[in-house]
Amino acid sequence: MLKRLVPVLAVLVLGGCASDMEADDPFADMFGGVPEDRAARVAVEAAAHPLGTEQNPVRVNMPAGQRAYLSRLRCADGKAPTFERLGSAGDGPYGTIMDGYQVDCPGSQPATNVIYLDMYHPSHVETKAPPGYTIVP
Repeated sequence: MLKRLVPVLAVLVLGGCASDMEADDPFADMFGGVPEDRAARVAVEAAAHPLGTEQNPVRVNMPAGQRAYLSRLRCADGKAPTFERLGSAGDGPYGTIMDGYQVDCPGSQPATNVIYLDMYHPSHVETKAPPGYTIVP
């Protein structure tokens, strides 16, 4: 009996949560992406800080977008850096959770850096690189 009841309860609970979400609800933002108008306002303020910092995380679309962006970065010697996810880095300026990645350029510059990414921006494609890096299209 309990096995049949669990899926029904899950649908009721999740369905109820989805219908009660407000436009500025951080959970709605995380799962549906940050609304573009709000992201544009925050991006103006964030641009006062270097790209890839906690105050100005790189905006991407989900984990695949994180990896795709980092794969396009190049170190000072023109080679692709290695990178590894360090974990969640808490709430960022867009009101969503950021991830920190350790980015290494063996034998080049910047030798080691942590780059912060916000993966809740489905329609944004970042074309700029953090200081010290270049980016390929």
